Amino acid sequence: MATKVSNFSDLIQRIAASCLLHPLAAGRQESGDTETETHAVIEEDPDEEEYYEYNNSSEDDEKENGLKDVEKSRRITRVWNNAEKKEMVTLMEEVFDAVAEMKKAYVRLQEAHCPWDPERMRAADVEVVGELRRLGVLRERFRRGTRGGYSGRGKGHVVMLREVVAPYEAAVEDLKREVKVKEVEIENLKEKLNTVTCLSNAGKKGRGLSKRRVSCSQVRVAAAAAAPAPELFEATMSQVKEASKSFTSLLLSLMREARWDIAAAVRSIEAATATPDSATYTTTITPSFIGNHHAKYALESYVSRKFFQGFDHETFYMDGSLSSLLNPDQYRRECFTQYRDMKAMDPVELLGILPTCNFGKFCSKKYLAIVHPKMEESLFGNLEQRSQVTAGNHPRSQFYGEFLGLAKAIWLLHLLAFSLDPSPSQFEASRGAEFHPHYMESVVKFSGGRVPAGQIVGFPVSPGFKLGNGSIVKARVYLVART
Repeated sequence: MATKVSNFSDLIQRIAASCLLHPLAAGRQESGDTETETHAVIEEDPDEEEYYEYNNSSEDDEKENGLKDVEKSRRITRVWNNAEKKEMVTLMEEVFDAVAEMKKAYVRLQEAHCPWDPERMRAADVEVVGELRRLGVLRERFRRGTRGGYSGRGKGHVVMLREVVAPYEAAVEDLKREVKVKEVEIENLKEKLNTVTCLSNAGKKGRGLSKRRVSCSQVRVAAAAAAPAPELFEATMSQVKEASKSFTSLLLSLMREARWDIAAAVRSIEAATATPDSATYTTTITPSFIGNHHAKYALESYVSRKFFQGFDHETFYMDGSLSSLLNPDQYRRECFTQYRDMKAMDPVELLGILPTCNFGKFCSKKYLAIVHPKMEESLFGNLEQRSQVTAGNHPRSQFYGEFLGLAKAIWLLHLLAFSLDPSPSQFEASRGAEFHPHYMESVVKFSGGRVPAGQIVGFPVSPGFKLGNGSIVKARVYLVART
């Protein structure tokens, strides 16, 4: 009998120890279930009936003590679970507060880009970084809590928190990429003197500059790095020229691949450049000759005419803004600040961040004007790029990338034009006009480097500018012989 008592006591102790070691399982059961389980275990041994007959009081006491221990463990578990729940609720509230503040700060950061406001952008950037660091602290706090004794639900909370934080970790990566862009911009600005010097020297070829002007070029370029200058405008016009050639060559190659009638396209462009004043002139433009050899100049003329429409207005007539007239000094400073900030930026990356800024609207407007729906469908087989542009987006294609290179060059030239005081005056050679070497430059090179007599303008290719210091950026023209 003593042995049976000892075995029963051990059994009760094991049951109580199991409940204490697994409080969550015990906490989910009702009191009646525990009693049923205990009796079921006890009833497995039929020899215990003798013990119950002689030791009822001892059994009841031990049973009652065991149930008290179970209830105590339940209360401890409930208290601990409530404390855990409160801590998790508090933590999640802090996470959502941080996320909300970071979203507001990021919106302010985007608003500071357009119009460009370096001070607001710097302040918003500090706020975004601060909120991201706060989220990082909350994440570490949660991780320490899970390692320190959260219940089996901890893994689920970790997954949930990761899902909440994941979009903002992606935002951090985007911000890191933006920082890299800014670092590249800084490096480019450091090398601005050398770059502008090379561009200025390239732009001065053929303009008959004096030795004194060449020897003083470094001094003027150094001043141009800190303030707008005519030399900087001339260098930027050289960039426009090169970007225009590149885009036109790509467009012409696509037209040839699509089996366009190049001669017919050239005749259409030539007819579009004709004016009532020039209709009396008769020129020897042979369609087959132009189509086979010089079609690129006619195509470049078409692209240039579309791009430079509205150049004399501060927003290319995209709106009715009159800032340059109401507050001219401030507007000139803002234009040159935008020029310096944008000069080193990749237009594709810029429009990926701010697709609807003023430059983005300019690109959309000019693309829709230059690339007709039938042209795009003929070149690419669909209107996907046009649909994206119409929706306010910017395609990531090679063709649109070349287009953005030219658009950026002309946008920078426009910013410089409105930064200078006085602003450059634009002029264009008309069809049939006499060739004037002081104001015009032939796109076709003649033998000996001199234009023969009797040449007149067949059609203009790009406009010219007269600067405030008296310098002339020559208009580029296609010359033909007079009949």
